[in-house]
Amino acid sequence: MNGIGAGNTLGKVTVVSMTDVVAQESAISKTFDRGLVALEFISDNPTGVTLTQVAKHLDVHRTIAHRLIGTLERHNLVKRSEAKLISPAVGLIRLAESVDQDLRKVARPVLQALADKLGATAHLIIATGQDQVQALVVVEPTNAAAHIAFRAGQIHPIHQGSGGLAILAAHPPMDGERPEVAEARTRGYAVSSGEVIPSAWGLSAHVAAAPGMGDFSIGVTVFRPSLLDVCAPDVLQSARALAVLLGG
Repeated sequence: MNGIGAGNTLGKVTVVSMTDVVAQESAISKTFDRGLVALEFISDNPTGVTLTQVAKHLDVHRTIAHRLIGTLERHNLVKRSEAKLISPAVGLIRLAESVDQDLRKVARPVLQALADKLGATAHLIIATGQDQVQALVVVEPTNAAAHIAFRAGQIHPIHQGSGGLAILAAHPPMDGERPEVAEARTRGYAVSSGEVIPSAWGLSAHVAAAPGMGDFSIGVTVFRPSLLDVCAPDVLQSARALAVLLGG
C-alpha cells in the first residue's frame, strides 16, 4: 500500500504536504514582488525600457522577465512599442488616476486654507519620474483681488521651479545639482523666479508622505519676492499638516 505524502494519490484524491503549500505561496509572493518592482521601474522610465534592462533590474533571466512582462501586458498595465520598448499602458494610468483622486481629496482642504490665508495660488506638485514633475492640484484663493492662475496637469522638468527643487532637496546631494537645491535643503523650502511662469515667484516645501506614496511638494506662486518671507512659515506648516494626512 502506498503511504500518504506529498503528491501521493489515493483513488482520485491527491494529498499535498504543508511544505509544498508553503513553497507554492513563497513562489507566488516572489513573482508578485517582481511584478511590482518591474512596474515601478517601468513607471520611472516612461519613455520606455528594454526587456534586457528589466531583467537586469530584477536580477533575473530574460525568460523570467519575458513572462512577467507578458502578464503585465495582458492586464494592460504595460505596452511594447514597435521598437520593443516597454512603457506604462492605459491600465496603469487608470490605477494611478484613482490614487490621484484620493490624493486630491485629501490635499485640497489644506491647499485651499493655504491659498486663502496668503491670497495666493497654492499647488501640490508630484514627481512623475526621475526628471519631471506635474502639478497634481492647483487651488486659487477665494478672497484675493488678483492672483496668478495656472492649470493642474502641467508638466515641467524637476530641476525647474520651486516645486521640483523642493523635491530634489529632500534627497541626498548629487553631483551637479543646482545651488538652489542645496539652499532648500538647508532652510527647508525652495524658491524660484520666472522658471515656470514668467515674472512669478514660487516657494515650495517637500511633503514627507508615507513611503511609497510618492514624492510631493506643496507651495504657492506670488507676484513679488517681498512676499516670500511672509509665505514661508505657512507653506512649511501646510507641508507638515499634509504629510500627517498622507501617513508621513
